[in-house]
Amino acid sequence: MSDKNFDLITFGEIMLRLSPPASERLVRGEIFEKQAGGAELNVASGVSLLGLRTGIISKLPDHEMGTYIKNRIRFVGVSDDYLIYDSEPGARLGLYYYENGAAPRKPSIVYDRVGASINRISLDEIPEEVYHNTRMFHTSGISLALSENCRAVAIQLIKNFKAGGALISFDVNYRANLWDEDTARETIQQILPYVDVLFISEESSRRMFRKTGDLSDIMKSYCAEYGVSIVATTQRTVISPKKHNFSSTIYDSRTDRFYTEPPYEAIDVVDRVGSGDAYVAGVLFGLLKYEDVEKALQFGDATSSVKNTIPGDLPSSDFKEIQRIIRSHLADGPQSELNR
Repeated sequence: MSDKNFDLITFGEIMLRLSPPASERLVRGEIFEKQAGGAELNVASGVSLLGLRTGIISKLPDHEMGTYIKNRIRFVGVSDDYLIYDSEPGARLGLYYYENGAAPRKPSIVYDRVGASINRISLDEIPEEVYHNTRMFHTSGISLALSENCRAVAIQLIKNFKAGGALISFDVNYRANLWDEDTARETIQQILPYVDVLFISEESSRRMFRKTGDLSDIMKSYCAEYGVSIVATTQRTVISPKKHNFSSTIYDSRTDRFYTEPPYEAIDVVDRVGSGDAYVAGVLFGLLKYEDVEKALQFGDATSSVKNTIPGDLPSSDFKEIQRIIRSHLADGPQSELNR
C-alpha cells in the first residue's frame, strides 16, 4: 500500500471551451455551449474516473468562471487542493472556440488564451509537501510552451517531483501555434532525462526531433539516449471527421518488448478533442493500478476510442464501462448491441 495521498498529480492550464451546438459554424451560430477543458485536467479526470486518486496544480481567476471550473473539477473527482486563485486585476481564464467538422469540412479551433492567470503562477504558491505526496507527476509540452514563466515553473516541478520520489510522465503534445519546433526540441531535451513515461507521436519524432528509421527504432532511441523507461505512440487513421480508426504501440525498455493490439475500427467520432489525453489517462491508470504494460495499452486504446464518442474535452467513462469495451474489443463472434 502506498504512503502517498495521490496516485497522480498533473500541472497545466485549465481552459473554458465555447462551442456552437451540433455542427453549427463559429462564423454563423449565435449560441455557445461552455465546458471545462485542458490537456492535464483531461488526464487527471480520466485517471480519477477509472478509480485512482488524482489532483491538479493550476491557477484560476478568483471570480465566477474560476468557480465554474473548480466545480467541474470536483464533479469528475479530481482534487482541487492545489488550485491557486488569482485575484489580481486582469485575472482571466484562457478560452478556446471549437467547431465540429463534417466531411469535407474539418474541425477548427480558435484560441484566446494570452494573459491567462496560469502564466502568473509562481513556485512559491505551490506547497512544498506536494512533491512527496504522489506516486506520479504528469505534464505536457503545452505547459512548457505557454510562456517563459510557465515553462520555468513546469521544468522545476518536474525536477522537484522527481527528487520527491515520483515517477514522471510527459506528453510532448506539440502545438505549432504555441512555439516553434527548434525551441520545443531544445526545451524538451532538457527534461527528458527526468522522464519515466513518454508519450510522443511519430510525426513529432520525425519532424521536431528529426528522427529517422523505423518507428520501433525511434521509440527505442528515447530510452537509449535519455533513460526513458516507457515510450507510447498512437496511430490514428482519419477516414472522415466522423469516422476514425485508432491503435497504439508501447515500448518497455525494462523488458525490451513492444506491445500493440488490433485497432479500434470505424469509431463514431462525436468529438475528438481530449481523446489523446484520454489515451494518456488510460495508459497511466494501467501502469499505476496494475504495473502491467499490456493492460496499460488496453486501457489506453479503449479510453481514447470511447472518448471520441463523448462531447466535450473531459472523459466520462468509469472502470466498468472501459472493462466492457476492452472485453468486447478482444472478443470473437457476434455481440449484444445493448449493455444489459
